[in-house]
Amino acid sequence: MERSMASHQNQQSSDTDDTAQHLSRNWTSLAVLLLGVAMSMLDTTIVNVALPTIRVSLNASEAVLSWVVSGYALAFGLALIPAGRIGDRIGHKWVFTVGLAGFTLASFWCGISDSSLNLICARVVQGLFGGIFYPAVTALIQLLFVKRTRSRAFSVMGAVIGFSTAIGPVLGGLLIEWFGESDGWRSVFYVNLPFGVIAVIGGAILLPTVTMSGHHRKSDIIGLALMTCALSALLVPLIQGQSSGWPMWTWLLMIAGVVLLAVFALWEIRLESRGIVPLIPPKLFIRGQFTGGVILAIVYFAAFTSIFFTLSILWQAGLGHSALESGYMAAPFAIGSILGASQSHRLAYTLGRTVLSIGTGMVAIGLVCIWLLLALLPTGQLNNWVLLLPLLIAGMGSGFFIAPNVDFIVATVKRPDAGAASGIVGTAQRVGAASGIAIIGSQLFGSLNFPHERITHAIVAATFTHAASVAMFTSAALAVLAFLLVFALPRRIQH
Repeated sequence: MERSMASHQNQQSSDTDDTAQHLSRNWTSLAVLLLGVAMSMLDTTIVNVALPTIRVSLNASEAVLSWVVSGYALAFGLALIPAGRIGDRIGHKWVFTVGLAGFTLASFWCGISDSSLNLICARVVQGLFGGIFYPAVTALIQLLFVKRTRSRAFSVMGAVIGFSTAIGPVLGGLLIEWFGESDGWRSVFYVNLPFGVIAVIGGAILLPTVTMSGHHRKSDIIGLALMTCALSALLVPLIQGQSSGWPMWTWLLMIAGVVLLAVFALWEIRLESRGIVPLIPPKLFIRGQFTGGVILAIVYFAAFTSIFFTLSILWQAGLGHSALESGYMAAPFAIGSILGASQSHRLAYTLGRTVLSIGTGMVAIGLVCIWLLLALLPTGQLNNWVLLLPLLIAGMGSGFFIAPNVDFIVATVKRPDAGAASGIVGTAQRVGAASGIAIIGSQLFGSLNFPHERITHAIVAATFTHAASVAMFTSAALAVLAFLLVFALPRRIQH
């Protein structure tokens, strides 16, 4: 009897050890996944402080600078949904490792680019591979964790997204300061290389190879092609139109984009009516709350992503500050974002939708204050200290919003549709980021009207400040609209 009890206790101890080892391995796997997340999110903002040095180094036009940011975001967004479907078929582990390997190689390509066209192509490819591996992260977290540990894992992921997005301008400024103004911009891409190699090797060794049963569905290739062509037709004129003087082809291409969007919608409705799973299920948009949430994602990311595009160009090209000083200028936003993200899930649990209202409200207040400062203060009085408080407020609000917002939007649909809804929201965020840079970039550079007389540093500073105030007004208006759209979401998430 004693021997039997001892054997039973030993078995229990062994099972406990196995469970602990399994859980420890899962958290190590999560670290690998989050390393990939951090790299992809970092590259959405770190490049902003490098734009003025890229402009000088490659003799790049204003349109090129917009393409460097928008091309990445658009390619990233377009890859999300089909990549998720492919992962369901062949296993998310291999989609993650292949996508991250491609992302790492594309980062190297960005770093060695010797022309504007080369850099744009490299950034588009980088964004494409980023969009390929990113959906696998969410799917693998679903596989690796259950119940409370899953919630904790997603909370950590939200904090990583907030931190890496916010810290980008600061890290970019430091790298350019260390490696020099002329070619230091290349280091913002090279920094991905060691982390990418570690994450690819770690993913190949640690991640499970399980596929998602029941998801072997025919891919909607025609839908993907229509959506890609439609969004490209809308964004290309917005990015290129200003520098080209808005010729007739830009207007015709935008009209074609609207027509293609309508054709895409009709195609998706047709597939759904025939019982075929479309790329973007139209039935989800019957729900007003979900439609409002998708519009919210587009609008918020259009406002959020464009902030440091505007301020970095003003700080360096207009006011003559270094990339490092530009990074320091962005530091309060980074600190606020980290603080906000660390508390966002706890507040979302206790306050519900109110945390999103507070977050977008703080972002709107911060951006309105920045716009007023740019519009009203004499150029000589603009410095890091003047923007410190508005950026801190906006950063904290962004941290409150970014981590939990997807959960609230996805909560508006039925559970079986949650995966498709999550993919749509992710795509909407990236399309919003690309659109925001295209629109704000067009306004910023379109407002740079230099006088014909002798141009001095004071005139350059005043002209860039005026242009930045015009662009910031649009960002602030989008943030206010995002605040209003939050009220379309449910008050609480039903667990």
